Amino acid sequence: MSDSQTLHWQALSRDHHLPPFTDYKALNAKGTRIITKASGVYLWDSEGHKILDAMAGLWCVNLGYGREELVEAATRQMRELPYYNLFFQTAHPPAVALAKAIADIAPAGMNHVFFTGSGSEANDTVLRMVRHYWAIKGQPAKKVVIGRWNGYHGSTIAGASLGGMKAMHEQGDGPIPGIEHIDQPYWFGEGGDMSPEEFGVRIADQLEQKILEVGEDKVAAFIAEPIQGAGGVIIPPESYWPRVKEILARYDILFIADEVICGFGRTGEWFGSDYYGLEPDLMPIAKGLTSGYIPMGGVVVRDEVVQTLNEGGEFYHGFTYSGHPVAAAVALENIRILREEKIVERVKTKTAPYLQSRWQELLEHPLVGEARGVGLLGALELVKNKRTRERFADPGVGMLCREHCFRNGLVMRAVGDTMIISPPLVISEEQIDELIGKVRLCLDATAKDVLG
Repeated sequence: MSDSQTLHWQALSRDHHLPPFTDYKALNAKGTRIITKASGVYLWDSEGHKILDAMAGLWCVNLGYGREELVEAATRQMRELPYYNLFFQTAHPPAVALAKAIADIAPAGMNHVFFTGSGSEANDTVLRMVRHYWAIKGQPAKKVVIGRWNGYHGSTIAGASLGGMKAMHEQGDGPIPGIEHIDQPYWFGEGGDMSPEEFGVRIADQLEQKILEVGEDKVAAFIAEPIQGAGGVIIPPESYWPRVKEILARYDILFIADEVICGFGRTGEWFGSDYYGLEPDLMPIAKGLTSGYIPMGGVVVRDEVVQTLNEGGEFYHGFTYSGHPVAAAVALENIRILREEKIVERVKTKTAPYLQSRWQELLEHPLVGEARGVGLLGALELVKNKRTRERFADPGVGMLCREHCFRNGLVMRAVGDTMIISPPLVISEEQIDELIGKVRLCLDATAKDVLG
């Protein structure tokens, strides 16, 4: 496409569009990157550059771009029933069939789904649902939800409050009342001189300390991502989740496993809870549910929780687009493809082990202090001193690396000075080789800028 067409779209964006999580002044001075088409694991921008999308859009395009089956599923449903709501004691086949399909792959004992339009809405829902649950049980004072600093649970007021990103709290006067936070299990950044095992136990024990500080009679739930995604692909030490499970077993509170990123095959299991052997009471889902082809989210709920909800009268909560029939049809087809093509199994046995093996090779690079990953998730810590884990004084090294990535045909996200990836689940071993080659090229370019 012509440069003039790109300039035209950039001008329209500047003059009329307010994008998410953006410094508007900086973007207006630079100009928006315009993505025009996609296929498989690749994107193309308006200037014709081919880009390997190592972030699967925003953690979501699990089946890759261009799956005609998903397009056809949406088209068929639009012709038959383009929309109807789930209010007023009604339902439609796509929504109820999808609820059954999710129950079939969810952890044992989780057989019900409340549908939303996004992961943020799913986390608003869990806040409402757990407080309603305890009120039904005659314990209305159990309202407090414990989350983790640097956890991410969405960008609505409730979602941002449940999450622990302080910059979001500062802009929205968050968190709202009734939300507490404990530290994240981020050994590389916060573990100091402790071993990962010691650090994992110490951070897990903060959950019990917070429950006792607030009072078990006031704590409704603990919410956490199996692996923190937007926080920088924070993979807990092996000692962390077993200790958390021990603590949860001692107290009468609900456990919410936020599966918005880990769900639908990202770890090589259907859910991150399967990977870590967790037994959540509620699981927010979204993203990979439809491979990002159409917006949809939900909350998978344990049977015992549903039994209580069934005795509580009306649940005054819902959305116009809850269980939208077109979104449900796409999600059903997405799950069918994941199952019939055994994509989750292939991630577990082939592509994830191969990616993680190649990813560890990057630890040899002078900028990389840690290379970590699980499934098709990976993170690189960019450091000035590999031995001491000392960071660069300028916090913008990650953004510098990200810009080199775009110039070299790669989407790799920067979270501070942590570079992260989450490629489509359909990525091949040959494309993983390409990804690693591009990452190395971008690390070299960044090192030349900051190390000379």
